[in-house]
Amino acid sequence: MLKRLFLDHPASVGETYVDHLGQASGFGSKLVFAGLACMLHGVFPFLFKHTGSETVRALNVELSHRRRMARRGDASTSPLKASA
Repeated sequence: MLKRLFLDHPASVGETYVDHLGQASGFGSKLVFAGLACMLHGVFPFLFKHTGSETVRALNVELSHRRRMARRGDASTSPLKASA
């Protein structure tokens, strides 16, 4: 039961538990930073004008790519890292 709870979803996206932990934590950290930037932008409109939207856009590209690769069974690198 516990094994299923912790391993089924990571396996369904072609990752180990540790891989998934790293990916999810990385996405979460970027979203927290973007959220803080948005809140600061609300108070100081001249700061972080594009940070929130650019972060969400980049994460969407990366997540969409990872989903396509998981469907194909390909554990390819991020499209953002590959093009850098």
